[in-house]
Amino acid sequence: MALNERLEHLKQKWGIKNNLDFFLIMVVFSLAGLNVTLVRKPIFHLFGLTTATALWIKSVTYLLFVFPTYQLSLLFYGSLLGQFKFFWEKEKKIFKFLSQKILRIRTASDK
Repeated sequence: MALNERLEHLKQKWGIKNNLDFFLIMVVFSLAGLNVTLVRKPIFHLFGLTTATALWIKSVTYLLFVFPTYQLSLLFYGSLLGQFKFFWEKEKKIFKFLSQKILRIRTASDK
């Protein structure tokens, strides 16, 4: 699949009408990713996590603190670049997905 076809496929899948919006959305993803790389290290340092720390502890810390930072960064940068609506819709889908998974785990453990 050619690059232009992939771009058009993503635009159609995401409901994006023009290349500028697509470009701005990609910039938001990039900025949020950069933000997480800058925030992760101080968060891990704050909790005293090192390379010797067990992977499961680092994973839980990441999920509880770094992942939400990424989600908030998407909304923040999306707002700055006029793409809040796009990212807000994505956030609602992620929240719904995660809450269903958590409820399913909780229900299974209650049995």
